[in-house]
Amino acid sequence: MAKTLFEKVWERNLVTQETDERPAILHISLHLVHEVTSPQAFTVLRERGVKVRRPDLTLATIDHSVPTLPAGPSGELPYVTDAARNQVETLRKNCAEHGVPLLDLGDDRRGIVHVVGPELGRTRPGMTVVCGDSHTSTHGAFGALAFGIGTTEVGHVLATQSLLQRRPKTMRVNFVGTPSDTVTGKDLALAMIAKIGTQGGTGYVLEYTGESIRALSMEGRMTLCNMSIEAGARAGMIAPDETTWSYLDGAAGESVSRDDNLFTDEDAIFDAEIEIDASAVKPMVTFGTAPDAAIAASASVPAGVEGIDYMDLEEGQELTSVAVTTVFVGSCTNGRLEDLRAVGKVLGGRKVADGVKMLIVPGSEQVKRDAESEGLHSLFLEAGAEWREPGCSMCIAMNGDRGQPGDLVVSTSNRNFKGRQGEGVRTVLASPLTAAASAVAGHIADPGEYL
Repeated sequence: MAKTLFEKVWERNLVTQETDERPAILHISLHLVHEVTSPQAFTVLRERGVKVRRPDLTLATIDHSVPTLPAGPSGELPYVTDAARNQVETLRKNCAEHGVPLLDLGDDRRGIVHVVGPELGRTRPGMTVVCGDSHTSTHGAFGALAFGIGTTEVGHVLATQSLLQRRPKTMRVNFVGTPSDTVTGKDLALAMIAKIGTQGGTGYVLEYTGESIRALSMEGRMTLCNMSIEAGARAGMIAPDETTWSYLDGAAGESVSRDDNLFTDEDAIFDAEIEIDASAVKPMVTFGTAPDAAIAASASVPAGVEGIDYMDLEEGQELTSVAVTTVFVGSCTNGRLEDLRAVGKVLGGRKVADGVKMLIVPGSEQVKRDAESEGLHSLFLEAGAEWREPGCSMCIAMNGDRGQPGDLVVSTSNRNFKGRQGEGVRTVLASPLTAAASAVAGHIADPGEYL
């Protein structure tokens, strides 16, 4: 019987079949943990006298609460609140108590959870990957079934290395045509979400297919899978190919065993299918307060869209007339080396516009080292941008990196709802190329003018 990629991965990791009375039980290949959603889960384990079942299949890192500013003269990090410091200290204690490997501050492998998993070669095709973080879907770029879970489920996986799950439906998202050089994985993601809406993928695992997907780097594929959640999907997946295996060879430092059966069979049936013409996609930005309010950066604000009042925009207004106060480059969506190189292409020999603050935050210590070895950090600083330490930073605005009421932030992150980047802040989602072009222009800009 012909099967989809999802069906093959699901069945590989199935412990007990689903029935009408109860969900299926899935074995979890990799459990990623960070400081924000794990404290309560570890507390429950402690109260019940239960240990972590498979510390070797668990990996913890510090990313959400940690400051991206360097330590002061005394060596103390500038935590924005005591609660943020306590989250970090609590994770240290919990990992030490249960023998869970922790990428702590000072560890040269530390970074944003969905950057370091693939970077260290821990994410592999055919695996199930979970984390108490919705953008775990990132790992689906490797042909893994990866999704976010709640705090209660975090505790369940820590204790059992398994998870109760109802089997989702499947949707193929087929990109046809060849996009222009200024269109990235982020633009494809925003075009897809604009087409199907923020609830269009609800109940589905999306599989991305087509020549334009095959042409994406692993970084571009991770960005696309990362944004699956913004379409309401349970997960996003891309079948592994030589691009995938080559990336994993580099991450592992050796040749990784290939699995030639991780693809959708030719006659497999999806529950739903959509097609998107990638050649028609242009550099995209959002203009409302949800990711599906997205159009070309060179377009005008359409009529009848909720959220434009909050964004202080008018129907028919050209987006290139919208002034920018802050530009943020980073996050698990676009904080990788390829993203920073893209920014460098725009910023090279140029300056950030007067009155614009630009924050560039690498997704991991490895990304930071690689960027600095290429001299990107010097280019950023010469252009007038700030170069920070790795962390989630302004994506979620819980570590002190946030905008001020009324600011308009062009952000390479993944969410633009009201207050996501600070109270009263207006967020415009964009690719690194578009964000960098907007920083130079001082207003929303199409990157084609700067390349």
